[in-house]
Amino acid sequence: MYRSIITGSGGYIPEIVVKNSHFSENAFFSEDGFPLGRPVMDVIDKFSKITGIVERRYAQGDILASDMAVEASEIAIADSGIDRETIDQIIVAHNFGDIGSNSSMTEIVPSLASRVKQKLGILNPSCIPYDLIFGCPGWLQGLIHADAFFKAGIAKNALVIGTETLSRVLDQHDRDSMIFSDGAGACVLQYKEESFTGSGILSANVRSDSGEETGYIHMNGTFNPETSQDALYIKMKGRKVYEYALRHVPAAMKDCLDASGYGISDLKAIYIHQANEKMDEAIIKSFYGLYGVTEVPEGVMPMCIQWLGNSSVATIPTLFDLVRKNQMPGHQLDKGDIILFASVGAGMNINAVCYGYY
Repeated sequence: MYRSIITGSGGYIPEIVVKNSHFSENAFFSEDGFPLGRPVMDVIDKFSKITGIVERRYAQGDILASDMAVEASEIAIADSGIDRETIDQIIVAHNFGDIGSNSSMTEIVPSLASRVKQKLGILNPSCIPYDLIFGCPGWLQGLIHADAFFKAGIAKNALVIGTETLSRVLDQHDRDSMIFSDGAGACVLQYKEESFTGSGILSANVRSDSGEETGYIHMNGTFNPETSQDALYIKMKGRKVYEYALRHVPAAMKDCLDASGYGISDLKAIYIHQANEKMDEAIIKSFYGLYGVTEVPEGVMPMCIQWLGNSSVATIPTLFDLVRKNQMPGHQLDKGDIILFASVGAGMNINAVCYGYY
């Protein structure tokens, strides 16, 4: 049987380390435009306890999202050993395109995928590059897309990338701005005959709720009423996002795992979008609860949000690459491990993929 198998991975972690103390001089306002009315360090400490974030990474000013995508892709291609001219699709998940450090303008024409293809020096006209905008679950949706194209006989090799420079769409007067970061992750996905039963992509599940949920993560002006409202920044209704995720993500994960033919006891690890430590922990606890399991297995959920922050589409592929390369103490992947990818984000969109590690 042929399955979609990850044969190489790569990540780009920006060099600029931004600690929580970086925000100590910020003046934070509420959504209604009023000062929060308590010491900034109290706001930062509470934020850290909820999200788990101590520091995050920002890209240097001359580095664009497409540049980070290329760096991660070069590592993934080398790791895979694939001839880049045999890549049939380049799928780049992002939300804001290329944004310069001193500009509020986003560039998405030509597509980031086309830019990546050019920078990688791929000449094959049958290699089709395209962008995927699906909120934070974009990279995982890229895997689902590629798997579908493989099964349809349209392609057999894909480069799937998630890249984002969220630091360039942040409102310094919004406490939620401390969540976001920059980074890129990539993988080479190939349609290959499985060398053992249960390798590759085993099942997938996708859900979208686009009623009032569409506005839970959106773009809007600064919270500071005394500042120009011309620029738009990423905004999040944190409580709404938390409630939505806790209500729907565990069920989507369960549907995905059930469809794979494997059980909860077979699951080695869960690679979940690094959105918020407390939220992710609550999701995993609820997920296990759906199987009547009250104690979540120790070490089942590797996390890097504490030092990388939330880089949207880049969080899962970056985390996966770190574990594959044995750079996450206490976590490793072995041939035959059954793992679950899961994500939630703007749309609101949810997806999950069950994967047998090759």
